[in-house]
Amino acid sequence: MSGTETSAPPSRPARKAGTRWARDAAVVARAVLPHPGLWGASLGAVRRMARRGWWHRAPFVPLPGEAYWRFRLVTAYGGDGESGALTPSDVVAFLRWCKRSRPRRG
Repeated sequence: MSGTETSAPPSRPARKAGTRWARDAAVVARAVLPHPGLWGASLGAVRRMARRGWWHRAPFVPLPGEAYWRFRLVTAYGGDGESGALTPSDVVAFLRWCKRSRPRRG
């Protein structure tokens, strides 16, 4: 090796940000679709968690920001927020809690 070459330390393979969203979105869809009574609660949760101005930035979907989603996973599962796997039962339990805790209008 010559003096101008440097060896880069081994690193983790690059992870696409969309990979986590695709996996978690599939878990949420599988959890919510069989429970029509939770569809309204899920729309409310999406509305509350969506990043501000989501319609101005691609992807034009009301997703929470990456840092906020990682924070939610850390508070739910501990660790670094990357290793915790979202489960359908956790999604259903969260949405049932949301439905119970939101005041009813009317």
